[in-house]
Amino acid sequence: MTGLTIQPVETAADRERFIDLPYRLYANDPNFVPPLRSEALALISGIKGNPWFEHGRSQMWLAWRGSEIVGRISAQVDTLVLKHVGPTTGHWGLFECIDDVDVANLLLETAEDWLRGEGMTVAQGPFSISIWDEPGLLVEGFDTPPTVMMGHHLPYYVRHIEARGYAGIKDLHTWGLRIDRPFPEIVQRIVAASERNTKLKTRKVDKARFAEEAALILDILNDAWSTNWGFVPLTPAEVAFVGKKLKPIVFEDLIRIAEYEGVAVGFLIALPDINELTRDLGGRLFPFGWAKLLWRLRAPKVRRIRVPLMGIRKSLQGHRVASLMAFQMIEYIRRDAIVHYGATEGEIGWILDDNGPMRSIADAIESKVTRTYRVFERAL
Repeated sequence: MTGLTIQPVETAADRERFIDLPYRLYANDPNFVPPLRSEALALISGIKGNPWFEHGRSQMWLAWRGSEIVGRISAQVDTLVLKHVGPTTGHWGLFECIDDVDVANLLLETAEDWLRGEGMTVAQGPFSISIWDEPGLLVEGFDTPPTVMMGHHLPYYVRHIEARGYAGIKDLHTWGLRIDRPFPEIVQRIVAASERNTKLKTRKVDKARFAEEAALILDILNDAWSTNWGFVPLTPAEVAFVGKKLKPIVFEDLIRIAEYEGVAVGFLIALPDINELTRDLGGRLFPFGWAKLLWRLRAPKVRRIRVPLMGIRKSLQGHRVASLMAFQMIEYIRRDAIVHYGATEGEIGWILDDNGPMRSIADAIESKVTRTYRVFERAL
């Protein structure tokens, strides 16, 4: 480790250096989509920029070789993770480095030492910085650019993480499909049956009541996902924060709420792949990027539509009506994605590797796994 040093991120200049590193490391990666720098900075800027810090604490570091930054990492402890996942489970993430085992070891060792000092006995990662941001390390699917709000990593990271003694504990998949053609006949019959069920209604989200609708979706989400691996509930402050961030790319015909006997019991959120609209901005909205993006968002045309979230209340999971409403929401959004956004491809995910019901839906609409993200764990 000759010439290697590691320093905590403490100043605004340090944070700028922290977010700068990926732009250099991925400069020659044809599938890298530069994240918007303002969003990358907000993620790590404390409670003023990210309400996760209301229930979590973290430390970040930069690794140096002489005067050159060669790696970065974060470690974090989330009180909600301690309550819902494991009482001594800590996380690390935002991991980036040159292809050097000594650098990777120094970064991971430093994060682990911090977690031990916080009383943790298990280290899981990467989480950048929570399961609701960018969980897992890309291990399959390096040949295509990620869709909106999905991570992208360098192929050698998995080698260095496993060399440190980490083992994969959970895989998260994205599933891709063509949407510019009808779904299989059996799915069409399910949709037709759903439309004959007078107790079931699917409506578009009302953007004029955005805060109210977001709170409704949060309530369904926290119920529907409560038994999933790694689940921690989103707080109202986080929902408001995400809602504000996503509002410019929320379109009413791409978010559906399913009602059964007049009660909202399910939802599906789809987003146009904004990465297609921001990729040429180099991560910067100023001085001219913001104007380009605003113009493109007036009537966005994209190749891909991503479904990041879908949920149906636990009381209906496993019932036939859940299948009816799920396929109805998917089909209605598929139609509008083609007509209004020019989309030809869809992506669902991420989906946990053991989520049988969602995998069955993905199979039924003839989608295939396109990318795999892995969460690793090591005892401290």
